[in-house]
Amino acid sequence: MDLDLRKLRYFVTVAEQRHFGRAAEQLYIAQPVLSRQIKAFEQELDCTLLVRTTRSVELTAAGQQLYEEARSILATIDAAVRRVHDADRDVQRLVVAFSPGLYVSEAIRAFTARHPDVETDVVPARWWEPDAPLRDGRAQVGYLRQPFDESGLRIIPIGHEPRVACMPAAHPLASRHELTTADLDNDQRLDTPTRRTSSLEEKFELIAAGHGIALLPLSVARSYARPDLVHLPVTDAPGAETCLAVPADRHEPLLRDFLDIATTTLRRT
Repeated sequence: MDLDLRKLRYFVTVAEQRHFGRAAEQLYIAQPVLSRQIKAFEQELDCTLLVRTTRSVELTAAGQQLYEEARSILATIDAAVRRVHDADRDVQRLVVAFSPGLYVSEAIRAFTARHPDVETDVVPARWWEPDAPLRDGRAQVGYLRQPFDESGLRIIPIGHEPRVACMPAAHPLASRHELTTADLDNDQRLDTPTRRTSSLEEKFELIAAGHGIALLPLSVARSYARPDLVHLPVTDAPGAETCLAVPADRHEPLLRDFLDIATTTLRRT
């Protein structure tokens, strides 16, 4: 079957809003029209994507899988359309992916100073698949935190940062100055594959609500500081390695120049 991208975008909006009325408003279409389009989409796929109630909409297992796939599909298509427009306008563009808590702005400023005619963009890399923007074409280079699948990528090490335990301010261990991993054995961990959250904001909200703790890179904890959470050093926790990553088959002069500039700049900072 041919995938209807318009219906796919409609579905993603409903999945994000969890409400047909709000999704219809965002899409600037009537709610009955949106409902019919989603129903037709489910019939085309021959599976139920949404469970509808009077108050909200929930994703089925198939719907959750499609939502995760669709965001990557639509991002790839949008990036391809942007590249087509850039080619039509004879625009040079460099897109940099970055992991949460990592700041690449100084490297971009240094690159722009040397190449003012090149347009630069950034795209966030999701914490559980940081290499995805490099593989689906949304970015040419990434400032990322390991580990991730390095196959087909060239890796340039940049630095190292400790991991800290993030927990509610009311946690019994919150008054300690430092911890070990053994101190955390009785706490539910939210940074395991079995409890993957869709965003860091969701993770921190769950931690603050008492649903568990997480071991996070220090830069991530600092970037999302809030008064109801504390982060404490964990003396025996493995640190996080940061790096620049680029597809191994990309050798454009502009990309090489950015890598040289970014390596020097980011290692210094």
